[in-house]
Amino acid sequence: QVQLVESGGGLVQAGGSLRLSCAASGRTLSRYAMGWFRQAPGKERESVAAMSQSGGRLYYAASVKGRFTISRDNAKNTVYLQMNSLKAEDTAVYYCSARSAANLVSLYLRDYEYDYWGQGTQVTVSS
Repeated sequence: QVQLVESGGGLVQAGGSLRLSCAASGRTLSRYAMGWFRQAPGKERESVAAMSQSGGRLYYAASVKGRFTISRDNAKNTVYLQMNSLKAEDTAVYYCSARSAANLVSLYLRDYEYDYWGQGTQVTVSS
């Protein structure tokens, strides 16, 4: 099993940046496909970004494309979500997730497809 711990959330002004980290223990993240999700108050959890096990395929929700970047540092066993040009509508609790992948290239965009979750980190963007 893998344990995930997010960090890096906080309060930022619109237009600012934050980098979320998802540190893993127990297993190496290179064995998993990864995802970042967010959930705003009163809304369903939504996929923000995803990475295939190989790291070679990436997905971004239309609402964040061009502003957010998912990446992985195998040496640190950590996945990141770099968030730039933040908007008030990005305010949410952000979660990282992992699952054993069927192959090296599959992307997983549904929360029920993931087996492991972090505790979440709050991101608040003030306008």
